[in-house]
Amino acid sequence: MTAAKTTSNAPDFCEGIQHYGEAWPKFTDKANTAVIAKGQSAVADSKDARAVYQTMLMADALRYLTLQVCGSKGSGHPGGFASSADAYASLVMLGHTNIVTEVGHHAPGFYSAMFLDSSLEEMGIKTVTDMQKRFREREGLLGHLSGAIPGLLAPAGPLGQGQHFAMAGALLHPDKLFPFTMGDGGMGEPYILSAMMHFNTAFPQSTNFLPTLVWNGYSQEHHSMVSRMSNEEMTRYWMGHGFKEVVLVDAKDFDDSNQKGDYIDSTYFSFENRLKFTAAVLAGVDKAAKSAMAGTLTAFIIKQMKGAGVHTVGAKSHNLYPADTLDQPHIISGLQRRALNPEAWQIVRDNFSRAGGGPAVKTSVTEHVLDIAPLGKLPMQDFSKTDKAVPSTAMGALVAAVGKADKRFIVTNADGNEASAMKNINDALKIRHPTVDPLYNQEPSGQVYEPLNEDACAGLAAGLALFGSRALWLSYESFAINGWPIVQTVTQAMAELRRKTPSIVSMFTAGALEQGRNGWTHQRPEIENYFAAMMRNGNVFPLFPCDANAIQVAYEWATNSFNKGMVIIASKSPLPVYMSLDEARHAVDEGAATIYQSKSGKKGTVVFAVTGDMVFLPVFKARDKLEAEGYAVRIVAVVNPRRLYRPTDIAWDTVSEPDNRFMNDDRFNALFDGDVLLAVSGGPSAPLEPVLLRTRAPKRDTFAWKRGETTASPDEIMGFNGITADAMCDRVKTLSK
Repeated sequence: MTAAKTTSNAPDFCEGIQHYGEAWPKFTDKANTAVIAKGQSAVADSKDARAVYQTMLMADALRYLTLQVCGSKGSGHPGGFASSADAYASLVMLGHTNIVTEVGHHAPGFYSAMFLDSSLEEMGIKTVTDMQKRFREREGLLGHLSGAIPGLLAPAGPLGQGQHFAMAGALLHPDKLFPFTMGDGGMGEPYILSAMMHFNTAFPQSTNFLPTLVWNGYSQEHHSMVSRMSNEEMTRYWMGHGFKEVVLVDAKDFDDSNQKGDYIDSTYFSFENRLKFTAAVLAGVDKAAKSAMAGTLTAFIIKQMKGAGVHTVGAKSHNLYPADTLDQPHIISGLQRRALNPEAWQIVRDNFSRAGGGPAVKTSVTEHVLDIAPLGKLPMQDFSKTDKAVPSTAMGALVAAVGKADKRFIVTNADGNEASAMKNINDALKIRHPTVDPLYNQEPSGQVYEPLNEDACAGLAAGLALFGSRALWLSYESFAINGWPIVQTVTQAMAELRRKTPSIVSMFTAGALEQGRNGWTHQRPEIENYFAAMMRNGNVFPLFPCDANAIQVAYEWATNSFNKGMVIIASKSPLPVYMSLDEARHAVDEGAATIYQSKSGKKGTVVFAVTGDMVFLPVFKARDKLEAEGYAVRIVAVVNPRRLYRPTDIAWDTVSEPDNRFMNDDRFNALFDGDVLLAVSGGPSAPLEPVLLRTRAPKRDTFAWKRGETTASPDEIMGFNGITADAMCDRVKTLSK
């Protein structure tokens, strides 16, 4: 396209566009007005020639804006989204605007869509110049998607996560379609298709999500691993994972430009064949969307070259480097090829801002707080301090009560609730399974979701929480790392959200100390270091209830919180009770509480600061020995270590729904002052960092997890790691010299 003679008729939002083109053939016939009329939310007929023409306009507008915005910073990823632009435009023109993605590198394309429908005006981005200034800048449009950007439903960074958000949306909003785009480079990520297959088995009525595969032959820096598949093989691959309808549109079928290879750039076709290809994509998306909404598990696949319509193709189009700026010939050429006439930009804006019922910032399901059922007072059981009780079972009773009160509430667990002494959850809420079997608590309408991988468990629970509903992920602590990345993604997103949403709550049982016979494969508490590091984010709270009363309070507190990541670590064995419910509430609220204090001691005071529950057993044995030798002992349960940091340690004031409760110095010193302080954990030591940072004890040391081994009992595994009463006493004596 050549440069336009004038831009005086360009809409105001176009200020900053560097290249305009001549009007396309038949523009006055096909695009004199927007095909989505005022008061409408989609094209009336996907076969309408005007709808096809304007879908192609929208696709090229998205390509142009994506490339110019990336070029403005010599940074960002235009290629992957460019090959999806025809499918994305088709979804929008058909009124399906609740679109998520598992490809963070599609961010500039999604931002372009939010700009074109005017959603970004919510954050002060009104012109292309504004968008360029804010792209990949702080307080602007970050390099990968964030759900905090107006109109966008969910974050996207690590691959393999987008399907979880789409499935959560489908569950919560059965009347809407939730398409999500995925790249063939990301198909190698674990569990994407198997997660959807399991979801469809458990929730066969919830087919209103639409995986949209952007099959462009390339990953970030090389050919994708599925690039050699034939169309038939790719179709069978999806059908082998339970998809009944697979709609595939291959650009090669429309090529009249003699391109070589299996992956074709449709923007080099003749104008008429470009329209034919666009018509096929629009019709294919319409067919797929209707199929999904009608109860059939459906996928849509668009097959065309990566980078179609931008500055280059293949993996080389994936991202821009500092030399790829707007004054470079290859970027200029790419922009000029996609340049639209000024009037076309207004047509694109009109269609975008009407599709789906209005700009995404007004209509996306995540732009509104979802109503949730009131819980009322949970049925807490106040265990006596003379009792022994199983912490996980005590929590399970409350989980059951939450599920009874909130029918949307879902519990996810890969290894099974019975294995974590939480069968009471299954008894009350039932495992969701198409096979009815009372012996195994199975019912098709159950609220317990048990796919056998942690990614699928964590993904659905995190997606539901982000989209506004309560959920709970239960796991063995040792396996939690397989699902934690999406929880990290969601907690970061929750920190940025402009709305309230229930916190994502996780509870991890079968800690290392309980898994002796299983050996080191089930002894991986190092993940607690991960949680500890995330405390500094500002909205992450690892909780270490010391007994069956404290875990009930911890779960109640976590469930009634918003925009946070709540992680509860507890055992599934009968253990002593150290706190009443009232004392536990105080401990969770303040961060820590004394559970034992000697009356006197001539040799000085030894303070034990402890995270965990089972690990208190050797601590109390050490108490007996130390008191017999003349020491005073104070045992402090560190239940909520986030509250023990100093305010300056935590980014608490940068997050949504901020929590600025921190223990003051006087209270902290009253708990932890002593002649010797031992920080003790059945897991790693990082959760005790705030204690070690602030303590004034002149002598201090740690007892913590080292590594796993096969053992016959918790005592033996604690002994292997040096967490014994004798070792603690010896350390105190050494430090006291």
